[in-house]
Amino acid sequence: MQPLQVPPQVAVPQPPPVRFAGFWRRFVAHIIDQIIVGIAAFVVFIPGLALLGVGIGAGIMEESESAIGLILAAIAAYLVAIVLIVVGQWLYFALMESSSKQATVGKMALGIVVTDLSGNRISFGRATGRYFGKIVSGMILCIGYFMAGFTERKQALHDIMSSCLVVLR
Repeated sequence: MQPLQVPPQVAVPQPPPVRFAGFWRRFVAHIIDQIIVGIAAFVVFIPGLALLGVGIGAGIMEESESAIGLILAAIAAYLVAIVLIVVGQWLYFALMESSSKQATVGKMALGIVVTDLSGNRISFGRATGRYFGKIVSGMILCIGYFMAGFTERKQALHDIMSSCLVVLR
């Protein structure tokens, strides 16, 4: 009778441990992104603000129907600029975080990416939910943001709501 042969053990490679991005790294990335968004908003907002000033100035100088029309047009331009800024900021974050880079410019600069709970790229819909979840994170003294410093996987409230992780690349 031949002795029972034990097959050799095959070593299964283990994935490297996930390293979560901490509060301060995320905070600096956010500052970088806000500078970028702020510059873009400035470029969009200033012409609208200038038109509003011209319209109001014309209305003060001349009380006529054409002046009222100019004021209303200036207010409309101002409101359009605000809408463009809000939509632009949403698209910046949602498109960048759902792209193949998985990060905004600020996150890329600090070597962090946004993933789902399995480490995969997030969809545009999930990135949109994460972006609008930031409103909730900031509602009460930004406690939702500060949660990233205290939760096990360094998740802010908007990350938990959208089932996302922010990890080191």
